[in-house]
Amino acid sequence: MIRPPRPDELDRLREIERAAGVPFAAVGLPEIAADEPPAVAVLERYRRAGWAWVVTVDAGAHGDPRADAAADGSGGADGADGIVAGYVVVDVLEGPGPNGPTERAAHIEQVSVDPQFGRRRLGARLIDHVAAEARQRGLAALTLTTFRDVAWNAPYYERCGFRVLSDDELGPGLRRVRADEASHGLDPAGRVCMRREI
Repeated sequence: MIRPPRPDELDRLREIERAAGVPFAAVGLPEIAADEPPAVAVLERYRRAGWAWVVTVDAGAHGDPRADAAADGSGGADGADGIVAGYVVVDVLEGPGPNGPTERAAHIEQVSVDPQFGRRRLGARLIDHVAAEARQRGLAALTLTTFRDVAWNAPYYERCGFRVLSDDELGPGLRRVRADEASHGLDPAGRVCMRREI
């Protein structure tokens, strides 16, 4: 199930982000593994704006140790509709783009899946959900920034229908995102901007 998060689930989103960051240490990016997730207040702004979703899985079907709590609804983020296994939050970028001078795009600020629920296409389902929502809201494309050479980053998103943008294809919105990333210590040489048409 994909749905908006509830306020009491935002701490679970932060747990997911921490868990999803751990594998970066094994590919030489320990600073990403150690990076603190967005604050609850930040996640709440996305939730209130209608640009945040979670994907849940049936606890009993996956042998999760929290299954009993999920089944009786007492598990907080593991409620009657299952365990929150992943999430996505989205910004809207405005400015010139391939489809015109006032193009609007849904920028995937973060999409993460708890590694214990990996390899089930949950991330791809969240991205497809964002695409459907963006289409309904009249946006032209999905965009994101990611690591060029990490297997579950740019190569994964290419399989999800994204393509790498050249520098001269970047509008002001993506340029601002890149500058913000650089100010937080991310080396632009290892990052790419990607786009998927809607």
